[in-house]
Amino acid sequence: MSPHKVAIIGAGAVGSTIAYTLVLKNVTTEILLVDVDQAFLEGQVLDLSDTASVSSCKIKSASLKEAGQADIILVTAGAKQKEGESRTSLVGRNYCILQSVVEGMKPIRSDAIMLMVSNPVDTLTQIAQELSGLPMAQVFGSGTYLDTTRLRGLLSHILDVDSRSIHAYVLGEHGDSQFIPWSTASIAGRPLIDIQEFQKMDKELVRIKVAGKALKIIKLKGATHFGIGACASDLCESIILNKNQIRPLSVFVPRLGCYLSMPAKLGTTGIKEIYEIPLTEAEEELLQASALSIMSVLSRV
Repeated sequence: MSPHKVAIIGAGAVGSTIAYTLVLKNVTTEILLVDVDQAFLEGQVLDLSDTASVSSCKIKSASLKEAGQADIILVTAGAKQKEGESRTSLVGRNYCILQSVVEGMKPIRSDAIMLMVSNPVDTLTQIAQELSGLPMAQVFGSGTYLDTTRLRGLLSHILDVDSRSIHAYVLGEHGDSQFIPWSTASIAGRPLIDIQEFQKMDKELVRIKVAGKALKIIKLKGATHFGIGACASDLCESIILNKNQIRPLSVFVPRLGCYLSMPAKLGTTGIKEIYEIPLTEAEEELLQASALSIMSVLSRV
């Protein structure tokens, strides 16, 4: 494996969890951690360096300028989502933070891949692409990858099938307007709508549980970070190893005019292809509504 440098902007719960999972995967040679709180950052670096017994990955604190020269740049910095707060309401607070981060990294390495994790991820990914000037294929967000993982986990419990064998997505906004295109969901080539257990299932309840899981976790423990940490590190691995995996990510869809989640192929150069799956008329309306919701937030920035 050729040397790879991953920069993580924001060393809090999410950023440090991504760093920790990357260390355990042992797929990158160096991790650069960046944070405005220098004392806290030093503590995180010292703590993470104690994982040397299971990984050869080196961890160091860095400046924004140094982060701008990494192969992969993950942005997790931003205001925390509060109990009962929607992700879109974070945009005002996090826009200023993102602007400062991107400007601080310039000039950004021309072939860098920028992965946005901060919320609202679709809106901030579009802003990050515009501010950075990087090609759209090199700037994408974690999108509904975690929501899709939650959906497949819940379906796995209901249908008694390994979640990795369930093909179902959450698409659109990583937020209130996200939707599940049930018409495309399948197991072993069989549409879910043809399976008896699925027909008995309360699909609206499943949607509510998936969409509301983050807020439930926040209410119980104050923050979410393990799930997104696992997802973000998996995306880094896909880039570094050129796995060409299909993941539901926040990507720019020209016909909709904004970033939102669609299945996309991810490899060394970033987003290689976007797969618009066939939708029913009702599902297409939900997709259009989701795009309008995101555009509405963008218009207020």
